[in-house]
Amino acid sequence: MARAVFLDRDGVINRTIVRNGLPYPPHNLAELEVLPGVAESLRRLREAHYYLIVVTNQPDVARGTQTKETVEAIHNFLKAQLPIHDFRVCYHDDSANCHCRKPKPGMILDAAEVYDIDLSQSFLVGDRWRDIEAGSRAGCKTIFIDYHYSEPNHSQPDIVLHSLAEAADWILDKGSEHSFRSDFSHSK
Repeated sequence: MARAVFLDRDGVINRTIVRNGLPYPPHNLAELEVLPGVAESLRRLREAHYYLIVVTNQPDVARGTQTKETVEAIHNFLKAQLPIHDFRVCYHDDSANCHCRKPKPGMILDAAEVYDIDLSQSFLVGDRWRDIEAGSRAGCKTIFIDYHYSEPNHSQPDIVLHSLAEAADWILDKGSEHSFRSDFSHSK
């Protein structure tokens, strides 16, 4: 089986827009800023044969404050710049009670089935409690990137770090303890 690093988008790949202590996604491509060290960290993880799969809640589409086309344009831009295998997106708000909206693990479980991923040997990197909870429910090791947002953290990660670069170092150290087959021939 393969292994993966599941990545939240906003706050892990790109900078969030923080208002009143809470993070918000970029509203358009002009506001998108890839965080320092992300490209190199992702390259290192991919060279170590991890699938790199973004799992992101984008409820502003359901709320009518963002368009699906803008979200897809951001993902197309990121995919052209970064070695990401796949983007999994939940466009629902909490009221939809869907299986894919984090903290539920639906996006992770669906990707694991498509790519034949061993979740017990995979990692989730996120900056909010919903990310960590989804990763834990899916059976992944979890890494919380702590930006000290003004919101409670309801889940206990395996480790708290401060950047994707630190997370990549930790993953590569932990991952080197195991040997896995990784086959990147699968497609969406």
